[in-house]
Amino acid sequence: MSSSTDKIFQQDLDAARAKQPHPVPNSNVPIGEQVIEDMKARIVLGKARYGTPLQAFNGRDALWDAYEEALDLCMYLKQALVERGRK
Repeated sequence: MSSSTDKIFQQDLDAARAKQPHPVPNSNVPIGEQVIEDMKARIVLGKARYGTPLQAFNGRDALWDAYEEALDLCMYLKQALVERGRK
């Protein structure tokens, strides 16, 4: 990385490490419950798309698939940060 890229990266890390307040209870549906519903929907989608649920020993490299998904996640996270005015 270049020196300017290193500085920007360090600024992002410093901002992420800034102390945040404790979460405030509210009336929204808990995130964990939302994630469970999302997982259920993904299972249904996977069965419809591939004809089978995701299972071990399915002939694919799960680590590689997960790595590629993590790269996509990084892209979406960076997009969201840039769109919020972060570099």
